[in-house]
Amino acid sequence: MTTRRTLAVIAAAGLASVAGLATASGASAHERQDCPKPPTLGTRSLAAVLASDRPGFDRNWRDYDIVEAAVGAVLKAKPNSPVKVLADGKVPLTAFLPTDQAFRILATDLTHKRYTNEKAVFAAVASLGIPTVETVLLYHVVPGATIDARTALRSDGAKLKTAQGGTITVDVRHGKRIFLVDADPDARNPRVVQPDTNKGNRQIAHGINRVLRPVNLP
Repeated sequence: MTTRRTLAVIAAAGLASVAGLATASGASAHERQDCPKPPTLGTRSLAAVLASDRPGFDRNWRDYDIVEAAVGAVLKAKPNSPVKVLADGKVPLTAFLPTDQAFRILATDLTHKRYTNEKAVFAAVASLGIPTVETVLLYHVVPGATIDARTALRSDGAKLKTAQGGTITVDVRHGKRIFLVDADPDARNPRVVQPDTNKGNRQIAHGINRVLRPVNLP
């Protein structure tokens, strides 16, 4: 089975980790014994990674203050939201985290206003309502699979099932640039700009330069 097909199987089935590649591909028990034992992955959660940064908003548009604030707002309003999986490092997943600049682009597209600080951008995002923010966040999470950048680069065309229920498609260009195709065909596709955050753990993240859109926005 090709890497592209295997990756799609893992994401759709919600297997425990990419260590399940051999099983997902239908390899026999004898064949699996010949494969090297996958490394043990740590359990540091992505929520812990986000919290390790200085709290609050700043002037660095390349970090993740807005997505951290969005996660906090959702969990404050809905403590049992599926978003809380980001705080459970034992659950394998891959998240695509929009940078603060990515949210500024989205806010500008939605309101046609210019934003000069992160606090104002977050206010614009929060004004969409908690259910919408929750939906957008879950669209950035692929549960059950720890997909590092190396695997993604070999998986052009793979469709990934998100925690929101929709899919995103991996689009590898020139063999080294990873884009993600979302549900909005008219908007520019997000690109991975900061790969492999929290690598070595069950939860891994890749920073992207635009927010994934679960619907076709006008």
